[in-house]
Amino acid sequence: MEKEKTFFSENELVSQLQNKNTKAFEYLYDNYAPTIYGVVVRIVGSEEIAQDVVQEAFVKVWSSMAQYSTEKGKLFTWVLNIARNTAIDKLRSKEIKQIQKNDSLNLKAHKRTDDTTQQMSEYIGFKEIMDKMKDEHKIIIELMYFEGYSQSEIAEKLSIPLGTVKTRARNALEHLRNLLKSDWNF
Repeated sequence: MEKEKTFFSENELVSQLQNKNTKAFEYLYDNYAPTIYGVVVRIVGSEEIAQDVVQEAFVKVWSSMAQYSTEKGKLFTWVLNIARNTAIDKLRSKEIKQIQKNDSLNLKAHKRTDDTTQQMSEYIGFKEIMDKMKDEHKIIIELMYFEGYSQSEIAEKLSIPLGTVKTRARNALEHLRNLLKSDWNF
């Protein structure tokens, strides 16, 4: 059975939406969602996140429809602004920042799968020197110099304060310098 095509003028649509008519909402969604989605996906840069944002935006439209007035402009513009603001809020959210951080760490992890750095450090005898260091110093040196983490990333990764990372890095480098002087006569 084919779905009956319903048409609403903008004024009728607004009136029906404000009366919580679900058919009017289906019409609104069917006719506005594809364009709204296109705008949102450009803002958030992810189809999956854009789908969530569009759904969330239409829920906001439904729940705040009583606040809409034709004096504020066209219904489409109002819906678009809600979607745009929802997309921007999503980008600023902790959830997205965590996803971006994880994606960034995943990219770094892929870069770090190459063992050439570790092989080079072993080749020049550096591994034996590193083995003489305290574990807390060794991990800082490995993360910072061989894996390319910043001090703030190390602090986050190890769940320790940034100041502690800085102190350990300074102490580790001093200890490493002393080991190099004694073992390699620098």
